Amino acid sequence: MISGATKLVIFDFDGTLADTRDKIVMMLQRVMRKRGLPVASDERCASSIGIPLKGAFQHILPGLSDAEAQACTDTYRDLFNRYHDQLVPDLFPHVRETLDELCTNGIRMSIASSRTSRTLWKFLSEMGIQHYFECVIGAEDCPEHKPSPVPVLLTLEQLGEEAANTVVVGDMPADILMGLRAGCRSIGVSYGNSTPDDLAAAGASHIIDDFAQLPPLCLPERK
Repeated sequence: MISGATKLVIFDFDGTLADTRDKIVMMLQRVMRKRGLPVASDERCASSIGIPLKGAFQHILPGLSDAEAQACTDTYRDLFNRYHDQLVPDLFPHVRETLDELCTNGIRMSIASSRTSRTLWKFLSEMGIQHYFECVIGAEDCPEHKPSPVPVLLTLEQLGEEAANTVVVGDMPADILMGLRAGCRSIGVSYGNSTPDDLAAAGASHIIDDFAQLPPLCLPERK
């Protein structure tokens, strides 16, 4: 049981709430082919998940110029808009039921992601879970990105909550570090795009293998 009263949970999206790995990898590789660039492996592409698009391309293909990385970003967004209906992700098992349990027990919820907030709200609506979230912080909302604490600090400011009463949940070390650097507790999920060892090394207080394991770590212990 995490000590202290949890009032707010800030979630990552990709790899935490939604299973987007295969779709992201497919889109990144499609852009590389369209731009005539070397096509990186699935694993290399997946390692960029959680990084804003321009930085993701520079992470995948070291030495890529700013101009080419921006061109890749523009191409990705064009393709994403064109094929959006095919890219709506599936929720991981037990996400919907767990969000409902947290909401019923008075836990406030928000999202901090490297996607744009417009895309996030559209996905959340199409997945039927938008009503659980009071706030979405996307890439365009922040001057700094994960693992910077800025997305969490902006969320706390908008919602009027304290870091001591907030938990950050994510699948990547950057999510864990973002929460810790903002003064929050951080929980890792092992089913996403990182390993339990990497999450533990980043400082996760707990690592869960199933989203349904989250409520006992956030809700007051029932007597």
